[in-house]
Amino acid sequence: MTTTSAPSTESGATRPRATSGDPFCDALASQALAGEPIAEADALRLLTDASIPLLALLQAAFAVRHAHFGRGVRVHILNNVQNGYCPEECNYCAQAKNSDAPIEKYSLKSDDEILDGARRAYESGAYRYCIVQSGRGPGAKRVEQMADLISRIKATYPVQVCLSAGLLEEGMAAQLKAAGLDRYNHNLNTAESHYGKICSTHGYADRLSTLTQAKAVGLEVCSGMIMGMGEPPQDLIEVARTLKRLNARSIPLNFYVYVPGAQLGEVDQLTPDYCLRALCLFRFINPDAEIRAAGGREANLRGLASLALYPANSIFAEGYLNVGGDAAQAARRMIEDAGFFVESVEEE
Repeated sequence: MTTTSAPSTESGATRPRATSGDPFCDALASQALAGEPIAEADALRLLTDASIPLLALLQAAFAVRHAHFGRGVRVHILNNVQNGYCPEECNYCAQAKNSDAPIEKYSLKSDDEILDGARRAYESGAYRYCIVQSGRGPGAKRVEQMADLISRIKATYPVQVCLSAGLLEEGMAAQLKAAGLDRYNHNLNTAESHYGKICSTHGYADRLSTLTQAKAVGLEVCSGMIMGMGEPPQDLIEVARTLKRLNARSIPLNFYVYVPGAQLGEVDQLTPDYCLRALCLFRFINPDAEIRAAGGREANLRGLASLALYPANSIFAEGYLNVGGDAAQAARRMIEDAGFFVESVEEE
């Protein structure tokens, strides 16, 4: 195993020790465990320097992950309750207005279907039920409807609920919080400098505003990115640091998968090695956040998928918005085969 020099640090204080066997990786873990930011040069190096052993990096990230979450893995089940008919032009998205992807389009599912999705998520062992709907953002009536559903779900099943419904107007976040919503999801998707290349109908500032509103009323922030859309490695670092400033409690790291017809097209940028290094980066920068190996995990990590559990403590099961994924049983088997366990809300 190749060893490399320790990363730069601004203080010589004694830190907790990690045991990957590689000085550079161990120092990154020690800094994260001590709550110290890692240097920009070191963050870039862990992503791009092939001489840094991947297994040592994963072990170092695991030391941080284990300190905050042990060996538990939170499985999220996503319910795509409204698909297509979106006025936004997000180039990566199969549901976008400028997409030619032949997806099934449907308006909002019935209340019974959404409630039944919560039941099935709970019975499959999900930690969190994620309700996702397309569109720029909800109107007042839609927020009222979702608030009622959230209240009914929380009264019936011991699962956490996360809602992803687009941009929020003033007062909406407070209404959802009062109904019992645990988290609001709105992904940054990419760095501010890259945002104009992937969306033309709203800006990065709009997304930040929605996250700020959610946080202001006490909702936990769920926000992440889609890597592999042509961005440089520095953009991953920028997003990870922005989410740290937002104190995002849940960070889904998605890996781009091209759905034929989506405006962005095919972007052959990702390897399993790079995806795993990115998960380690997000763990070191956001040591106590729930890091999720999210959309595109199966297609991009391939045979190395179980290694994602060393930096990440959460995954999706049962598929994504317009891309299939592992069934809940297969996800559970992968988790247990790797020496981890499925965490439930009831165990907290």
